[in-house]
Amino acid sequence: MAVPKRKMSRSNTRARRSQWKTTVPTLVSCENRACGELKPPHAVCPTCGQYKGRQVVGV
Repeated sequence: MAVPKRKMSRSNTRARRSQWKTTVPTLVSCENRACGELKPPHAVCPTCGQYKGRQVVGV
């Protein structure tokens, strides 16, 4: 495992950590016209239980 030979300065440490950012999750509206709730893409709608126009999960 690589071990640093010298102490990293505070400014360098903070500059490296500044790149750690959170991103907003991608959400799409449900294909079911009656529902239309926001859900993650390629996932079953938690409100109506449909995926690609088929009833997959009983709600």
